[in-house]
Amino acid sequence: MWGGGKQKPEKVDTLIGQNTELRGDVIFSGGLHVDGKIKGSVIAEEGDPAVLVLSEHGMIEGEIRVPYIVVNGVVIGDIHVHETAELAPHARVTGNVYYNRIEMSMGAEVNGNLVHLEESAKVRESAQPSETKGLSPEAESK
Repeated sequence: MWGGGKQKPEKVDTLIGQNTELRGDVIFSGGLHVDGKIKGSVIAEEGDPAVLVLSEHGMIEGEIRVPYIVVNGVVIGDIHVHETAELAPHARVTGNVYYNRIEMSMGAEVNGNLVHLEESAKVRESAQPSETKGLSPEAESK
């Protein structure tokens, strides 16, 4: 992978097998490998390094919020990735992908928008009022 970011965790803590279907939200930390089907949101706990790997047999119907993701299956819903998104050759995404860094293999398909988060964050920061607003004129001159 290209340099410049934190390293993603490699260890798989949880496996959802190919013949398994979960209905409801999944909140996890560490590594989650999905070979089965999830109908609900998949969310990594805040502050913990976490990676979601969706195999070519896997499917997720719902919103995804993770630092790292490797998609080689089907996602129906928006993907929010704080760090890196890897879309492998069999990836089929119907929804928007919000990412910081993205790697897309030939054959991967996204039916939605690709939104670079770093640019969105800069726009939000410039739209926020500065810290000096609201201070008295004397305080601003100091």
